[in-house]
Amino acid sequence: MTTGPDTVLILGAGINGCALARELTLNGLSVWLVDTADIASGATAGSSHLIHGGLRYLEYGDFELVKESLAERGRLLRLAPQFVRPLRLWIPSIDRFGGMMSAVGRFWGWKRWSDVRPKNGRGSWLVRAGLAFYDTYARDPLVPRHRVMRVNAAGAPPVDPNRYHWISSYYDAQVIYPERLTMALVEDARRHAEQQQLDFRVFTYHRAILRGTSVEIVPIGSGAAISPTVLEPAMIVNATGAWVDETLQRLQVPSGRLMGGTKGSHLFTFHARLRELLGDDGIYAEAPDGRPIFITPLGEAVLIGTTDERFEGPPEQARASDGEIEYLLAAVNEILPAAVLTRADIDFHYSAVRPLPHANAATTAAISRRHAVVKHEGTVVPMISLVGGKLTTMRSLAETAADVVLTQLGRPIAENSRESYLPGAADGKYPAPDALAKTWAEIAERTGYPATSVAAAWKLCGTLAACILEAPPKDGHPPDKSLLDDTPLPYAMVRWSIEHEHARTLADLVERRLMLLYHQRLTRATLRGLGQALAEAGHLGVSEIGAAVEAEIARLLEHYGRRVS
Repeated sequence: MTTGPDTVLILGAGINGCALARELTLNGLSVWLVDTADIASGATAGSSHLIHGGLRYLEYGDFELVKESLAERGRLLRLAPQFVRPLRLWIPSIDRFGGMMSAVGRFWGWKRWSDVRPKNGRGSWLVRAGLAFYDTYARDPLVPRHRVMRVNAAGAPPVDPNRYHWISSYYDAQVIYPERLTMALVEDARRHAEQQQLDFRVFTYHRAILRGTSVEIVPIGSGAAISPTVLEPAMIVNATGAWVDETLQRLQVPSGRLMGGTKGSHLFTFHARLRELLGDDGIYAEAPDGRPIFITPLGEAVLIGTTDERFEGPPEQARASDGEIEYLLAAVNEILPAAVLTRADIDFHYSAVRPLPHANAATTAAISRRHAVVKHEGTVVPMISLVGGKLTTMRSLAETAADVVLTQLGRPIAENSRESYLPGAADGKYPAPDALAKTWAEIAERTGYPATSVAAAWKLCGTLAACILEAPPKDGHPPDKSLLDDTPLPYAMVRWSIEHEHARTLADLVERRLMLLYHQRLTRATLRGLGQALAEAGHLGVSEIGAAVEAEIARLLEHYGRRVS
């Protein structure tokens, strides 16, 4: 292993930090990835699950961001089909001409029109114009072009016909689990490092303390008796998202304010009627105040979002407020009155702070979603911060940041990830959607697992599931084919996540590795089974399992409003 002048320290294991780790190891640099919490535990886990070009950015004249986003959307559809799927979205319109003047005003930056909302929302002509631009920029053979039709046309969702008269359809994409996409980036970075004998390390629940040219990496909450891991990095990258300013302050790096994120909250429901009304499509509409509202299917659940409120507190304290929940419920019932959704139908919710740049914009919607790399001058160790960005453009941000890092270190740019498949995509030989059931049945026959269990593991990691389920036991005993209590998940997947994916706590497993937060039924037995697996791996004492289960039950209720059966 090589650790020394070519080791880059990345602070923040969200999707941007992990994408950069992948890009740097691809170019022959050792990387240490440090986070005070877990991988993908910030804004990555609190997103709208959309991989999109940013249709509304067109109104602000941000054509370059739309083009970049659509290019990255196409890449993810091709290179990560195990995580990202095309999603048809429907946009209902009240009239034909609404919003024309305000859109022109926002496009040209006229202050008089920057915050004006059309009385009846954006009309079908304005939507059609935007979608025409969208199709032109995308030129993506994987997704059909847009259509405009009457609101009661065959195949369209049953939006309120007394309110809406026209409806348009277009395609973007959806990432089912952003957390799993992030883990694939980490796994790819590890593979690149292994192939080139680089030093790639991941420290979750650790803090980095800068002392001169050295960085001490210590576990959160550890006492003085714990000896820190020490590194003299060639460069430090601050990729802590909404915590960028806090990180700079803690490292005593002089800087003006960089971040000005807004809070976005989302609701999730297993409401059968609403799920039936959507089918496999989603709806992109406007709330009465002009904010965009997404109602999209997500497995058995339906995701409803999002809000966009200014937030000045610690990002980890962001929660969905009662006002936001009622706001989103009202919007859904106005768009789809047949759903008759109530507060009791909401199964859980979450909220996160978007890592947006600090700006004096007239509205939160006007804050740019562009990303930037900020160099900090005069630091003992060369340092940059990543500002802004969004889920869709994480790879292009990583490529830009890697260019800056490699240039700073005097290294050539040897590779980029523009055509690199993520682990689990079978390097372009991923089965077609209509062949997945057959593939799962074949793996089930080989492994002895039920096809439902193979499918559950596959949805977490794609074709890697076959490798995990077919791996011979290390101790020479007969393979354990047991399933996690009250779930179809094989215990083999649980153990894999603990051994290979840096899972250390119940929250890591429930919320960000096995994605049990999205299961319709989550039970105490499930949590106890996970606790036992953590105890077997040495991350939890057997006597501590009960307390850990109760703590996770309390956390799920406090953070998500999620109750455990």
